[in-house]
Amino acid sequence: MTLEQLRIFLAVAEREHVTRAAAALHLTQSAVSAAIRALEGRHGIALFHRIGRRIELTTEGRIFRTEAAAVLARAEAAELVLSELGGTLRGTLRVQASQTVASYWLPPLLVRFHAACPGVAVEVGAGNTTSVVEAVLRGEAELGFVEGEVAEPALRQAVLARDQLVIVVGPRHPWARAESLRLADLPQSRWVMREAGSGTRAAFEELLRGAGLAPEALSVILELPSNEAVLAAVEADGGATVVSERAAGPHLAAGLLVRAPIVLPPRSFKALRHRERYSSRASRALLALAGADEAAQ
Repeated sequence: MTLEQLRIFLAVAEREHVTRAAAALHLTQSAVSAAIRALEGRHGIALFHRIGRRIELTTEGRIFRTEAAAVLARAEAAELVLSELGGTLRGTLRVQASQTVASYWLPPLLVRFHAACPGVAVEVGAGNTTSVVEAVLRGEAELGFVEGEVAEPALRQAVLARDQLVIVVGPRHPWARAESLRLADLPQSRWVMREAGSGTRAAFEELLRGAGLAPEALSVILELPSNEAVLAAVEADGGATVVSERAAGPHLAAGLLVRAPIVLPPRSFKALRHRERYSSRASRALLALAGADEAAQ
C-alpha cells in the first residue's frame, strides 16, 4: 500500500466519482481505477459499491476512509517537519474547525497567514466541535479551532477570541415585538437547533442548566447540521434558534430575522493541539497570528 494509493482512494471517497477524482488529482481515469482495484484486490474487500454509473462507499470503505485520512495527515505532517528541519517553511498544514469558526472567523486569518507563509498550503476541514476534537486526537489535523468548552486533557487549549451568542426569531414571531425576555420564557417557543456535538448547542444547553432549566424543556422541532440551515428554517417561521452573532448578522441586517430581547453571556473561540505531538513552525506561526498565548504553542 502506498501513500499515492491512499491519496487516490480519499479523493474518490470524497467525490464518490472516479472521473472527478481523476481530474482533481491530474491523473487519468484508468490510473485512478487501477489504484482502487489494487487496494481492493490486495485485501479481498470492496471499498465501493458500483451502482450503475455511480459509486458509493461500502461499510468497509467508510471505516478505511478514517484510517487512510489519519495516515495521510501524519505523512504530510512528517513532510512539513523535514521541510522545517531543512530551513524552509513549505508543506501542508492540516486544520479542522467548527462551522462557525470556519465560516466567519478563520478565513481572514488564513489570508494573513498565506501572506506571511506563502510556501505552506493550509487544508481546512469543517465539522462540529466534537468532530474537530476527534480529528486532532487522531492526528488527522495538527490544529483545531472550536467554540466553547472542551474537556479533553490530551489537548492543549488557547483562547483566541470572544463570540456572542444571540437568540433570533422570524419577524412574525411574538418575541420579535417583545420588550424583554427571560430564560424562563424560552420554553414558550418552538426551537430549531444545531445537531448534538455542536459547540453552539452545547454552550446554550450549559447556560440553560446553569439557570436551572433543563434543555429537554425546549420544544425542539428540527435539528439541522449547519448554521445556514438553522437560520433558513427560522426565517420560514420555524420558531427560535441560538447562533453566533457573526452567523446571524447578515440575516439581521436584511430584516429576515430579529434578535430576541435577551442578552446571553459571551463564549470563547479556542485553538486546540495535541500535547504530545510535534508542533510545526507553520502551526506556531498560525497561532501567533491568531494571538494565541505561548502556552498553547
